Amino acid sequence: MKAGNYIGVMSGTSLDGVDVALVKIDNASVIQTASYSHPMPADLKAEVLSVCQGQKTTLSQIGQLDLRLGMLFAEAIQGLLNAHHIEAKTITAIGCHGQTVWHQPDGAYPFTMQLGDNNRIAASTGIITVGDFRRKDMAFGGQGAPLVPAFHQALLMVEDERRIILNIGGIANLSLLIPGSDVTGFDSGPGNMLMDAWIQQQQGLPYDKDAQWAHQGQLHEPLLQQMMSDAYFALPAPKSTGREYFNIKWLQRHLTTFPDIKPQDVQMTLAELTVQTIIDQVKASGGCDRLLVCGGGARNPYLMMRMAQALPDTLVDTTDNYGISGDDMEAIAFAWLAARTLSGLPGNLPAVTGASRATVLGAIYTP
Repeated sequence: MKAGNYIGVMSGTSLDGVDVALVKIDNASVIQTASYSHPMPADLKAEVLSVCQGQKTTLSQIGQLDLRLGMLFAEAIQGLLNAHHIEAKTITAIGCHGQTVWHQPDGAYPFTMQLGDNNRIAASTGIITVGDFRRKDMAFGGQGAPLVPAFHQALLMVEDERRIILNIGGIANLSLLIPGSDVTGFDSGPGNMLMDAWIQQQQGLPYDKDAQWAHQGQLHEPLLQQMMSDAYFALPAPKSTGREYFNIKWLQRHLTTFPDIKPQDVQMTLAELTVQTIIDQVKASGGCDRLLVCGGGARNPYLMMRMAQALPDTLVDTTDNYGISGDDMEAIAFAWLAARTLSGLPGNLPAVTGASRATVLGAIYTP
């Protein structure tokens, strides 16, 4: 690994902001030294949502979004540098995932699209930028996602314990760190995405803080079972998904069967959908000794309580207690992936993505 100070940038499917992490990396360690959270402007969030759920769009709109997101990521990086009095010349490289607007890993013409002009980031910051991580994996037949399991393996795998790392962002994904087996990982389904979309539509709130609104509702078992019958949940790994599939339109199609359901009951049932689809996959994998949770869902007390109840023989905890910030996990991971790219080292795990071979990921953009 090329030693140095790296910056990782991640804006996830929840669209709740831009996470920026400063990470010191060498062959022996990965140490986060600073973090910064940059707000996602409401108009830009709305613009992203206007193109990533199957709506009609234009090349002009896509091009402008690419530029605006690149400028936003550059602002976020500069915000980190300013907040911690760091000079750009001390940074080896930036790893920027970009904002996913469409992820279609299956079918006749599989592709994935992340926006956020990396040329603009490199030019604005004066720092080498690594981006476009997913398409190289797809070029070798992979899903292009998830990519973070390789990072989980490097930092959190141990020889004497079955561990699963669970990231609950907009989408929930699992990394299976099982001694004696290849590391595998996949998207289990919606994480916070549907819960956030529903409370935004019904209450005008960005998310259900501490599951307060969900707790006012009751589980609607027929709705839960109908949603869980979706074919995605029964697909074998490798598999990945996103907002283009699990979105408010997907939910509304299911709700047409239950026109009189209370809004808060929907919220509770969506929370249980996230829990049940995760638990089903944990059990199908043979279970684990320790389930380490990161992402925004780790701060949802209902999700954490229900997972602990459903897995009585598993210790359910957060990655914060194991040396990696749950809020910054993905940003740190893409800083690490940038270091892999600059070092000429593979960043994907074929057992996770289904690619035909391990490969160096990403493209390098110079200032």
